[in-house]
Amino acid sequence: MSGKRTKLLALLVGSAACAHAQDPQFTQFYAMPTYVSPAFAGTGLQSRFGLAWRDQWPSIPGAFVSYNAAWDHYMQNLNSGVGLLMTHDRAGTGALRYTSVAAQYAYEIELKRKVFIRPAMQFGFVNHAVDLSKLTFGDQLARGGAVPTQEYADGRSIRYGDIGAGILFFTPKLWLGASMHHLNEPNQSLLLNESTVPRKFSLHGGYRIPILGRVIKQHAEHVVLAFNYRAQGRYDQLDIGAYFEREPFFAGLWYRGIPVFKAYAPGYGNTDALAVLLGFMVKDLRVGYSYDLTLSRLAGRTGGAHEITLGYELADRRRKKSIAKRRVVPCAKF
Repeated sequence: MSGKRTKLLALLVGSAACAHAQDPQFTQFYAMPTYVSPAFAGTGLQSRFGLAWRDQWPSIPGAFVSYNAAWDHYMQNLNSGVGLLMTHDRAGTGALRYTSVAAQYAYEIELKRKVFIRPAMQFGFVNHAVDLSKLTFGDQLARGGAVPTQEYADGRSIRYGDIGAGILFFTPKLWLGASMHHLNEPNQSLLLNESTVPRKFSLHGGYRIPILGRVIKQHAEHVVLAFNYRAQGRYDQLDIGAYFEREPFFAGLWYRGIPVFKAYAPGYGNTDALAVLLGFMVKDLRVGYSYDLTLSRLAGRTGGAHEITLGYELADRRRKKSIAKRRVVPCAKF
């Protein structure tokens, strides 16, 4: 391996370590609840499917594009929920890639009528890779860029196991939970040295408030308050906000940051973004769109962040109403 390639690879992998010091984040975190915590596995009526796409800072070269796919199912006879979670994240030209597949299990305990607690575990497999063929090397720039490199540009990847856990307490109106990902702090280095994935802690919860009127409304109306605090390595952030739901429509406003209590350096406060959310439901299909307006010093340069989520809940139509009366679904829609 040439000295030039060694330096380039070291720089690239160093960038990868910084990029993945924090896991991919989603503004509509409750649209993908099992990504927040494995304790949400099986909190739907029966089976639930979810997809999410996020394009963060599209105006900046090397922006992140993240994908998430999830399935979970409630097994009534076993008081258990199972789930499958797939996450893919790529940066820039796609040279840096992160792909994770995880199996989830949660056990539901009824403390008293309509009051539940759910401990859960998650076991995953991760592929972390860099594709050097998608990079432009110095010799290509020197010769105009549109020529093959003389560097030996193969791919590099590492695979490792990943463990997480979570717990969730909920009632028909309130939920509060905590989760910890990367409990085993796996080594993600692409240079055969030590670069561990820091543990990620999440504290999340919310409250659903019904809007009552003098006249019985055809469609129930609620205001949902929710938050999600995340800490990973030396970074932490708080998503907090609310949305109004009147089926089939949803609209909300979210803030991300800890502006008063946290600053990473003088003049650099922990203020990230303000997000606007719109959503609607068509029968069992749920669609959400959010846009993050950057509030930090990068404001006006990032292009914000676009996020689209799809959710589909599958239940036996003949038994759906009876199931809905029995099941307490704790989390918000978005």
